[in-house]
Amino acid sequence: MDEIVNLEIGQAAPKFDCVDSKGNSHSLEEYNNNGKSVILYFYPKDSTSGCTTQACDFRDSMARLNNGNYVVLGVSKDSAKSHENFINKQELNFPLLMDEDISLHQTYGTWREKSMYGKTYMGTSRSTFVIGADGNLTWVGYGVRTKGHVDKIMTDLGIE
Repeated sequence: MDEIVNLEIGQAAPKFDCVDSKGNSHSLEEYNNNGKSVILYFYPKDSTSGCTTQACDFRDSMARLNNGNYVVLGVSKDSAKSHENFINKQELNFPLLMDEDISLHQTYGTWREKSMYGKTYMGTSRSTFVIGADGNLTWVGYGVRTKGHVDKIMTDLGIE
């Protein structure tokens, strides 16, 4: 097994250029060139209870995040159809990126060994990365909780 990536605050964020469930391209470099900071969050599965709680928390905080010039991008390995159903059902106001081959997960170190009921398997570690307009990581969280997560990020970053 490859060594797990552990990114840290202050490091340059790995560049990415991905498409969302509608086929639109999202480039970290382009966002940064436009003076935008990016909140890139990885979650295990569309339409599950924890992932829904987390997505709706980002949805409901979007006005405050937009005032801070942040773009929110969710990432899971689910299909475009699954993403679209999730977006429509929860009325999400941000895109969900496609990563069916888990390459972005591996780049950010979120594809990790997990265990449940005594069995180990590989899966998504719920993680969030805040990338400043300069392309550097300003907030990193691996294995984050769903409840209160967005408020913690906003408090830590001083977003009103």
